[in-house]
Amino acid sequence: MKSLKNVIWLLVPVLLCSYSLSAQHKKDKKNKEAAAVDTVKKAPVKAGITDKIKGSAKSEGLFTLYLDTAKGTMQLYIKKEQLGQEFIYQSFSMGGPTSLFLNQNMIRTTWVFKIKKTYDKLEFLQANTSFWYDPANAVSKAADVDVAESVFYSDKIVAEDANGYLVAVDGLFLSEKLDQVKPVLPPSLPPGAIFNLGNLNTSKSKYGKVRSYPNNTDVVVDLAYDNPAPLNGGGKDITDARYTRVRMQHSFLEMPKNDFRPRYDDPRVGYFSQEVDNLTTVKVADYKDVINRWNLVKKDPSAAISEPVEPIVWWVENTTPVEYRQTIVEAGEKWNEAFEKAGFKNAVVMKIMPDTATWDPADIRYNVIRWVSSAYPQYGAIGPSFVNPRTGQILGADITVEWRSGSSTPVFDDLFNSVPATEAPEKHPLALKGNASYCTMANELKAQLAAGMSMAEMMGAGSSEIKEMHKQFLYYLILHEMGHTMGLNHNMKASTMLSPAEVNNKELTHKIGLQGSVMDYPAINVANDRSKQGDYYTTKVGPYDVWAIQFGYTPFAPSNEKAGLDKILSRSTDPQLAFGNDADDMRSPGNGIDPRVMINDMSSDMITYSKDRFILVNTMMGKLKEKYSKQGQSFAELRSRYGILVNQRFGMAAGVSRYIGGVYVDRSFVGQNSPNKPFTAVPKEKQKKAMEVLSTYVFAPNAFAADSYLFPYMQMQRRGFNFFGNPEDYKPQSTALMVQQTVLSQFFHPTTLSRINNSGLYGNTYSVAEVFNDLTAAIFNADLKTSVNLYRENLQAEYVRALTNVVNSAPGAGYDNASKAAAYNSLKKIKTSLGTAASPDEQTKAHRAYINFMIEKALAVK
Repeated sequence: MKSLKNVIWLLVPVLLCSYSLSAQHKKDKKNKEAAAVDTVKKAPVKAGITDKIKGSAKSEGLFTLYLDTAKGTMQLYIKKEQLGQEFIYQSFSMGGPTSLFLNQNMIRTTWVFKIKKTYDKLEFLQANTSFWYDPANAVSKAADVDVAESVFYSDKIVAEDANGYLVAVDGLFLSEKLDQVKPVLPPSLPPGAIFNLGNLNTSKSKYGKVRSYPNNTDVVVDLAYDNPAPLNGGGKDITDARYTRVRMQHSFLEMPKNDFRPRYDDPRVGYFSQEVDNLTTVKVADYKDVINRWNLVKKDPSAAISEPVEPIVWWVENTTPVEYRQTIVEAGEKWNEAFEKAGFKNAVVMKIMPDTATWDPADIRYNVIRWVSSAYPQYGAIGPSFVNPRTGQILGADITVEWRSGSSTPVFDDLFNSVPATEAPEKHPLALKGNASYCTMANELKAQLAAGMSMAEMMGAGSSEIKEMHKQFLYYLILHEMGHTMGLNHNMKASTMLSPAEVNNKELTHKIGLQGSVMDYPAINVANDRSKQGDYYTTKVGPYDVWAIQFGYTPFAPSNEKAGLDKILSRSTDPQLAFGNDADDMRSPGNGIDPRVMINDMSSDMITYSKDRFILVNTMMGKLKEKYSKQGQSFAELRSRYGILVNQRFGMAAGVSRYIGGVYVDRSFVGQNSPNKPFTAVPKEKQKKAMEVLSTYVFAPNAFAADSYLFPYMQMQRRGFNFFGNPEDYKPQSTALMVQQTVLSQFFHPTTLSRINNSGLYGNTYSVAEVFNDLTAAIFNADLKTSVNLYRENLQAEYVRALTNVVNSAPGAGYDNASKAAAYNSLKKIKTSLGTAASPDEQTKAHRAYINFMIEKALAVK
């Protein structure tokens, strides 16, 4: 009993302690619950979308935009159903430094993107469209496993409702996240070589126009750049190099939902394309590249020729000079001839924008041909389009033509002040290679037009003839740029369709055209005999254009598409359908191999054609002063006209020089029974004929004799201090040397010399040693017994210097052993011949002593 009592007494404190702890626990729990309720009561209520868009202007469409009218900030509303869907991004420059290719309405970058929600953020991801996987191949299960994601923007969700999310987008649009506007300059460029924007200043950047429609949303922004210490002040278009604004348009487009079937590219015809690699094939060259083309669908699929459900509609903007509008309409409608052969009637519809129009020409839903005036235009005219990268479907296009104030023609500069005709666009450090955005055709066309006008006027052409020449020029310009918007890239081989005798046969050229395609950069066709003058430019689509449109646009049922396309492509061996684009052309020394793929040429016999043009230019030189020294004016026009004619020599010399060491290319497929091999060396007799023309009209002592009387009159017109610090007298030796060096730079390019040697293994019989022998004779023989004039002194020195560079070139310079041996032998021969040469005056003695010194020094190098 006592023990039980003791136990009870021992349990009392334990029970009391337990009760106390339990009571304390209940009290603590009650306090925590009360605190939690209090916290909930005090927590701020999360704002809804309505609160976040107060004071904002709403633009509703594909995406809904809210622009704060007080702060100038922007928010974007994304529907939940839009998450994971693909959209297309397209950028345009709407105005900026022209030296950076930021001209108005320049189509820039295109890609696919999608938006996805990750935790409390929205991520914007760029899609990779470079690969294709056959769904029937098991490898397709590993599609895109090694393709790195690209998240170009991410931000927290500002607010949401049942249907979507609101996100701030100033960091997206007022930045370079969508399109890198400030170019990355090559490290080889010295500081200040090109105008530099400086750094983006977001605080000074702002929104311009905001437009949103059911299928696209456009945001125009003014991006401000600061450069406190510019090394390059830019041109007159730069108000202050320290502070520059660039206007950009960012467009989000709905991914088209239609039955458009991609059409695969073929190397025998020239379309712009979307390159797609097939990662589930073991075949060689089994690409899935798709061509760029419009979605044309017949209203009546059973009809051989039917109007399309939606034609390609073009508006001639009301900025276009009134006197040119009808000509542009007529030129554009000429493309219907090609589309009829593909089964479509009235595929191209041309309209003139009325002055009362309320729509904005910058609206991407309208295809517009516009006229702009820039201080320093970089292109003259461009005709790009933008596409769906997944399929190649063209979604829209614009053509912009530059009008330079003070010029009588709508393109580029005053009479002639552009890049030399043989200077390839890729020479510009910021040029976009392989992109129609950098089509320099208008520059070349303008230079040719100026030459044609000058020569025709000096041969007595009246105002009506000059007006017709200009009309043909404008026709060709529009036809060419519109061809780009149809998906076609350049065809620099098209001007070889007719013989020199045929190019002035109007009965023929009005039937099939002056050349195979309007996608070439042709020389203006001016006849030496005005009584035989034909068309100056072709004014209709050529046989190649018709054929190319057939390939790209003829509709086929899926079951017979391959057979139908093969039938069209089997005609590629037809000489009228000859094709070669910028990748093949030879305008830059060392580039390309087929001399027929060249700019500023004409006819199937360019060597004969160029000889006639050299003769015409030399004849016109004698008439130049009389025609263009005008009463009461300075000599500025005379000087400009002289430069125009010199440029004709430049183009002819470049074109002829490419035949030496050239290789004809045939891209027909096995089984087409082409009479030509894929590679055929230019016959030796043709190469020798080209050398003879160059010897006579470029290298001979009297090659520039017709110009001499003009030099005392080559005076610029003074404008303020425009030649301050530089002597204003004309430098004729530099002009002649420029023409000569364009030939030498081609001959002495390591690629050219190597090709001459390599082609000797499959047909070429004109070796480098023989080429150098003929060059040496052309450059030295004529004045071995006489004085050497200034032109020849420069030429001989440059020739010896070029030979020396080959002989003493480093192993990695690209010159092969056979070329080095030929150059070494030529130097020794020149030294021997100079040993017996007569030097009747002190300058000739000095020159020959210097040449000997150069050769001895070259041969002494170990």
